[in-house]
Amino acid sequence: MSVLACNGGTPVIEPAEFKRVIWPPVDEETAELLKELYLSRKWSFNSEMEQQFEREFAEYHDAEYGIFMANGTVTLECSLLALGIKPGDEVIVPGLTWIATAMAVAYVGAIPVFADIENDTLCLSPEAFEKAITPKTKAVIPVHLYAGMADLDAIIDIAKKHNIAVLEDCAHMQGGKWRGRGVGSWGNIGSFSFQQSKTLSSGEGGICITNDRELADRLYRAKHIGYSRFDAQGAALSGPPADLPCHNYRGLAFSALLLSQQLKQLPERISRMNEFYNDLKVIETIPGIRLQAPGRQASPQGCYALEIIFDPEIWGTAAQASAALRAEGIPLSSGNYGPVYKNMLFNCQNFRNTGCPTAEFIGTQAVSLSHTCMEYKEMVPVIEKAFRKVYEFRKEI
Repeated sequence: MSVLACNGGTPVIEPAEFKRVIWPPVDEETAELLKELYLSRKWSFNSEMEQQFEREFAEYHDAEYGIFMANGTVTLECSLLALGIKPGDEVIVPGLTWIATAMAVAYVGAIPVFADIENDTLCLSPEAFEKAITPKTKAVIPVHLYAGMADLDAIIDIAKKHNIAVLEDCAHMQGGKWRGRGVGSWGNIGSFSFQQSKTLSSGEGGICITNDRELADRLYRAKHIGYSRFDAQGAALSGPPADLPCHNYRGLAFSALLLSQQLKQLPERISRMNEFYNDLKVIETIPGIRLQAPGRQASPQGCYALEIIFDPEIWGTAAQASAALRAEGIPLSSGNYGPVYKNMLFNCQNFRNTGCPTAEFIGTQAVSLSHTCMEYKEMVPVIEKAFRKVYEFRKEI
């Protein structure tokens, strides 16, 4: 009988014994506060709870304004509207990201242009970004993906040179900082998601942050059917700009409360994940294995998941390797998003692909370890043992 668990051997650890955070987190204090909020009937319409979370989150990320919304896709759409992106404009996005980054561009009638990613951070390559620029380019959306950060210094320098707006997609990066300053506060606008699996989760929810007062007003009006932040519900004192389509993309006070509670724990959570990452680098001593690199100026690095990349000449396909490792009890996913334009849910027909060979490679040779597994660094020796075992007997996969 083979030693490998995938072939009938004994696993390194039973899956139920692998420590991970049960997600989303719940606690009795938050449950009581939710009850109070429910009884208050102050559930939406720019409620006190929404405003409190907007202030807390913006301050945490070193931004002046926060605009809370229904989810992290409409935050991208409203950001593009606030920036004045119009039908026919081009917006550069990385080839590897969730489809929402590109679909938000299509929702406003603009054209998503796919540029390749860096081989180490797996985020937008500044060189590929600059090569993709045309006279039609009006914005770029660097995505801080999984456990990496886009090179904000280089990307913003290029964008300024070409008069291009920068919209940071921070859906994976709650609490991350670049050179000690919060992600999302470097570009014109930062967009965050609080979907069920995110590091801060409210089931659904999103927020935009900015240091630009005019953009903050346009963002608020875009998500709240044209009202300004200072208008009472049903008593608008001014209308939205003529060039700004406005929607009802309001968030709920319940979501804001959940997030406000979780935000208190975020620094400790990120610290534990960074310690886990530093310890896990030991598996890079195994031939053909490397971890996604953090942002070059990350301090600290936020995290949604961590990509582990397999050299096909040593391991074969990542799918084969991850299946063997899952059998050993290591909770890896079977893959990652893969190139946006190959995702079966991406049905946008009007896009431009400048060539994304690195995104294509990562799409087949990387697997994910969720942030829910990255708060227990005592599991690192177990992961290392499993990787070494599967490496030793990899010909049996």
